Amino acid sequence: MSKTKPTSPFTKAQLIPQEETLEITRHKSELFIGIPKETHFQEKRICLTPDAVAAVIAQGHKVLIEKGAGEEAGFQDQDYSEAGAQLTHDTKKVFGCAIILKVEPPTLQEIDWIQPKSLVISALQLKTQQKEYFEHLAKKKVTALAFEFIKDEDGSYPAVKALSEIAGTASVLIAAELMATAEDSNGQLFGNISGVPPLEVVIIGAGTVGQFAVRSALGLGANVKVFDSSITRLRNLQLKAGQSIFTCTLQPKYLLKALRRCDVAIGAIRGTNRSPIVVSETMVENMKKGSVVIDVSIDMGGCFESSEMTSHDKPTITKHGVIHYGVPNIPARYPKTASIAISNIFTPYLFDIAECGGIENAVRFDNGLKNGLYFYRGILTNKAVGNWFNMPHSDINLLIF
Repeated sequence: MSKTKPTSPFTKAQLIPQEETLEITRHKSELFIGIPKETHFQEKRICLTPDAVAAVIAQGHKVLIEKGAGEEAGFQDQDYSEAGAQLTHDTKKVFGCAIILKVEPPTLQEIDWIQPKSLVISALQLKTQQKEYFEHLAKKKVTALAFEFIKDEDGSYPAVKALSEIAGTASVLIAAELMATAEDSNGQLFGNISGVPPLEVVIIGAGTVGQFAVRSALGLGANVKVFDSSITRLRNLQLKAGQSIFTCTLQPKYLLKALRRCDVAIGAIRGTNRSPIVVSETMVENMKKGSVVIDVSIDMGGCFESSEMTSHDKPTITKHGVIHYGVPNIPARYPKTASIAISNIFTPYLFDIAECGGIENAVRFDNGLKNGLYFYRGILTNKAVGNWFNMPHSDINLLIF
């Protein structure tokens, strides 16, 4: 008996309904951004420059700025007004905006002014926070984004890198100033003058801060020696320096020898919880009188045992005849440059958030932005914060997908 040929060109399996994954549609949204004046001690930076504000407003968004917010960074109220921003003396009104942009984390008082379900973008500064800060955010059902945790396409942290570049360059400029003007200095010029031996600079740490410190020190004609625990970082630094410089792993014998001869020592090593102490008090005692120590790692405890935290008002102390500079947050010393660098990072992310229709869709499409999210509508989503303060946390992927 002959078999009947199938009338359909499809197999039985192909005729079974299949699941289809639909692309999430993006609906562009209008942003209402509030930029309050920074109140943290000696914080002079602002998140958006007038040029950035003009670009944001040109895209159909609104910006409300507290009067005087940009003055200490060199940007006048008139600059922002001409860029299209609204200005107000009412701090509470600024914190009532749907999106709050700050450099420093909001204080507990400022969190009370924030409207529920608002988006706060600022630094987190985990090591300086208290559990109470996160409890306040939770009560307000706030979504919070830490700009120092945001990752770029290459896996790096753009905000941290930009501010580290400033800190590295500034550390050499500060040292040059202290060599000439500090009370206990030797009155040396940081430059390669004909017939005068160049200054000896020791840089501990070959990360971004170390790389830019090396570049600046070499540019001023100094002899540079770099120490780091990672051969890979030292090798990368050699390549980026474009010339042969002395590099060595952190061996106490060679480090002590270099410190005895140096005029400037820059500490730029960071750790997980605190910076490791690489230079002991005894090593500092063996340094030349009038030499300068710039401990860039002081905000994480410092890598010089003799370092103490100081302020921009009284930036140095002298120990064992050695001038110590221990001001945390060095980029705040150059508020205009730092503000432009921060603004360059903020602006594209604001456009992304608007283009995607809000922070929820934005973090769906951008894993780097998602990495910066530590609170979502009052729910803690950062594992590191949860472990640090012994607080319950949830996976952000379970909340927005």
